[in-house]
Amino acid sequence: MLSRITKIRILDEIAKFISTILSPLLTPTYSTVMILSITPKLLDITGARFKLLLIVFALTCIFPMVTIALLHNFKIIKDKRMISRKERLIPYITGTIFYAVAVYHVIYTHEQMWLVMFFAGGTLACLISTIVNFWWKISAHMAGIGGLLALLWQIDAMELEIISKPFMALYILIAILLSGMLGSARLILKRHTLPQVLAGFLNGLICVSLMMRLFG
Repeated sequence: MLSRITKIRILDEIAKFISTILSPLLTPTYSTVMILSITPKLLDITGARFKLLLIVFALTCIFPMVTIALLHNFKIIKDKRMISRKERLIPYITGTIFYAVAVYHVIYTHEQMWLVMFFAGGTLACLISTIVNFWWKISAHMAGIGGLLALLWQIDAMELEIISKPFMALYILIAILLSGMLGSARLILKRHTLPQVLAGFLNGLICVSLMMRLFG
């Protein structure tokens, strides 16, 4: 039988793993992979599909990671995990800027408006997280997964040529389950309170849904 302390440690490690693989730095890339996999008519040219994925990965993951590493190296932030609310401000601002550049890219390459509005919704969620962060610690992890769920929900609702409806239902179900797992992980690790987790999730869900529904 495992001791109580061992069980807690195992639970913490699982929660850390979930938080890492569902990081807000990775959910835009996951979202792009899903977009390209379930909408076969979007970017028929293989090279164009790879280029979009690479640019999204660079702007929403690599560049923010480099920014955080530099801030840590120059002692501007003490912890790369940015547990403190105050340490999140500069990374949030730069993250919002990188998201805005992603919006510019998809506009510049004349992508479909719903795709532009997905990234615009993500930018809006980042901006709201940045503003709220001045007073309160809102969950960026949950904003990311909320935006991913909103993307799938809106694609399913639009008249798009997609692989199949059953696949969409499965994707949406998986996204809902992952949202619950991630929210639980953030609570287990005591990174956020329940209101902060719910607020972050609603931030991503509502921002992406509204932008795609109203302007997509």
